[in-house]
Amino acid sequence: MSKRSGDHTGTRIQEQRRLARLTQRVLADRIPYSYSWLTQVECGARPASVDFTAAVARALRIDVTVLTGQPYVTQLQEDRLAELVRPIREAMDLYDLGDDPLVTTRTVAELLAAAEELCALVRATRLHAAAAALPDVITELTVLCWRTLTTELWQALASAYRTAHDITVKLGFYDLATVALDRLGWAAERAGDQRLAAMRQYFRGLVYFREGEYRIGLRLVRSGHGLLGLDGSSRAALTVAGQLHLGGSVLAARAGEADLAAEHIAQAREHAQRVGDASKLHWLNFSPVNVSLHEMSVAMELRRYDEALRQAKAIRLPTTVATSRRAHFYIDRARVELELGRGEASLKSMMAARRSAPEQTRYHPWARETIRGLVHLSRRAPEPLRAMATWIGM
Repeated sequence: MSKRSGDHTGTRIQEQRRLARLTQRVLADRIPYSYSWLTQVECGARPASVDFTAAVARALRIDVTVLTGQPYVTQLQEDRLAELVRPIREAMDLYDLGDDPLVTTRTVAELLAAAEELCALVRATRLHAAAAALPDVITELTVLCWRTLTTELWQALASAYRTAHDITVKLGFYDLATVALDRLGWAAERAGDQRLAAMRQYFRGLVYFREGEYRIGLRLVRSGHGLLGLDGSSRAALTVAGQLHLGGSVLAARAGEADLAAEHIAQAREHAQRVGDASKLHWLNFSPVNVSLHEMSVAMELRRYDEALRQAKAIRLPTTVATSRRAHFYIDRARVELELGRGEASLKSMMAARRSAPEQTRYHPWARETIRGLVHLSRRAPEPLRAMATWIGM
């Protein structure tokens, strides 16, 4: 096992707790977890779940990434992804400088197609290809928007910013992802597109989901529904509204509000029955299958692991499900199986996630904590687990 194995979320929690001059007893009193749970996480005997890490970060008033260790720079450098982040940052920073006569752009049709292709690459978890192509698309669309000021171009630019958000989140650059959401809102306002503005609230809600501020996340979900207004009955608007309900369901579950989570799932299911598979509308993956996937996630977040596993076993993913969503499902299932002490099944789910989306899985903090938990659970880690641990950076 790598020398890096001693560097994990538990040790970072311990370090930050000591910097805050708190004892384990005092910190445990400030989070909805027991003293025993905290001590096990700190010493590496128990994986740090996402909700646990968020609760500790909130109690210590620090960013979650301080505890998760994101971005995972060593792996990013190994995969030659780190070098692609700065051009994205620079392209987004030019948003308000107007036209640049030195920039030669592709045609409008070519750029619209390029923006769509970027969304497809992210769904297929081809992060390297998407990150490499993104800066030029953002730069050219920005210049062209200032030259022609058409709604269609502003919408395409908003889509490119959304892609920037998706890539930077998957790679662990959450500060840059927040900038991308600000730019998305800026472009959506100029496009006069309330659906894009509502989508932004959904993504903003997920920011607070990661940070453990579930009430704020739920407020953003409600705000997103309000932005849809009179347009709420169109197929596109129902798709965005359905996705907002899915976001609301997991936020409510994390907040311990089971009834509210169930209400959001019911509303999302009703919308999905009306629109069918709308996964390519705004590239939101919204469909009846995605509702079932979120229902499983709700059970997991409520720590109803037996129920979550039962639902996971009943889910049959069609070939049309995006690769990114497929991998996310396997990572969630692996977490549930680990909680139930089913180490062999959990490892199989993690291996399925890796086969589906290796780049996404390698940089997913839940995947890392699950692998760490499996290593601890195994008296003698089998070769496939050792290989997974090494690959993921342990």
